[in-house]
Amino acid sequence: MNSKPATFLLQHLHNKIGDARKLCVAFSGGLDSSVLLAGLAELRDNALPDIRLRALHIHHGLSRFADDWVAHCQTFCLQRDIPFSVIKVQVNAQDGGIEAAARTARYQAFSESLTAGEVLLTAQHLNDQCETFMLALKRGSGPAGLSAMSADSSAQGYRLLRPLLDLSRNQLEAYATQHQLAWIEDDSNRDSRFDRNFLRLDILPDLYARWPHFAQATARSALLCAEQEALLDELLSESLKTLTDQQGSLSVDGLRHVSAVRRSALLRRWLGACGARMPSREQLQRIWDEVALSREDAQAQLVLGKMMVRRFRQRLYVLPERQPLKDQILCWDPAEKLELPDGLGCLIADHVLTAQTADCLIRQPRADEKITVRFQVQGIIEKVGRDRARQAKKLWSELGVPPWERDRIPLIYYNDQLMAAPGWFTTRQSLTENNEALWRIVWSAA
Repeated sequence: MNSKPATFLLQHLHNKIGDARKLCVAFSGGLDSSVLLAGLAELRDNALPDIRLRALHIHHGLSRFADDWVAHCQTFCLQRDIPFSVIKVQVNAQDGGIEAAARTARYQAFSESLTAGEVLLTAQHLNDQCETFMLALKRGSGPAGLSAMSADSSAQGYRLLRPLLDLSRNQLEAYATQHQLAWIEDDSNRDSRFDRNFLRLDILPDLYARWPHFAQATARSALLCAEQEALLDELLSESLKTLTDQQGSLSVDGLRHVSAVRRSALLRRWLGACGARMPSREQLQRIWDEVALSREDAQAQLVLGKMMVRRFRQRLYVLPERQPLKDQILCWDPAEKLELPDGLGCLIADHVLTAQTADCLIRQPRADEKITVRFQVQGIIEKVGRDRARQAKKLWSELGVPPWERDRIPLIYYNDQLMAAPGWFTTRQSLTENNEALWRIVWSAA
């Protein structure tokens, strides 16, 4: 690329994007994304006129120069006839540190902004790959973590390409120099308090000086780790499919009869398929010892980021973070649809003339009865169809409702008397007397 960086880069980008034509570039204004965006614009203008190219800039609000960077990026795109947009995000430094939180906010913004069929392109290069590998090594990661970044992947419902991943920063600088590109130098990149900057500024220059092909070597190691993971995925996919049910839960009994190594590999792949953060070796062992093997009546759990792993009836579940509802009391006029909190759908009531056992049918409230919807019940429940009352906890267990779902089922109350759990049961107190009118209650879940 030293002699003809422009020609080389255009051919390289042509090969890497393949048949993708709706392209959105994550454009920070730095060297890497400037070369990527300029190269794609040149490819569009000279070889592939059907490319639909746009740039998306994420405004993190972390630097006093952030507004100046927006202006620079806008000018850069205007000069090349590239549609440009900006998204401002909030970065919560409590969420794993500033670097991790900024990355999370950035990719969430990408996910929400991309249109149907649009491909996201980011500008990480060979030296970035080396840094990512070294950071994974520092964390004690296994082959999955050491695989570092993929050149072509799918995440959160969109395709992500990193077309510069096997080009060095020196090669990108050669293209930028030839085209007289101006780019932003982020002041935070000089702050070695950040782990990546510490590697980039204080460690890797000496390694590159001693071993000029160190970045290429780590990239090969990352690729080998990725290939090993892909092979394990292929070999374990059938076993994982057998152990997983339609709700995505995993059989504990099925895991008892395999080796510890195979069990760990299956657990990691199951967690990944559920969208959970990859656990450390210690956390993985705790999932097995403290959750999977806990007492049957225990409500053990292990938190992984914003998700948790729990067990019910010899199956493991991955659950998202949820809003607590047990203390909520909602007043309801059954003439209106009631929207339930935290994405639980809605309740609808209508009049019926005759009882239909397949529906949730209860008598209409009397003049002195107020209707509320709650999410927690304690004490004795006199369920219709049973010859005796049962404690709420035992009834939920008989119905096969996991403990974490019990406070998310809407419960119909008249004053302080439980009438029904739509879709689950009605109580003796909901039965009609003297030909009282009936409601049919429908819970339309989200």
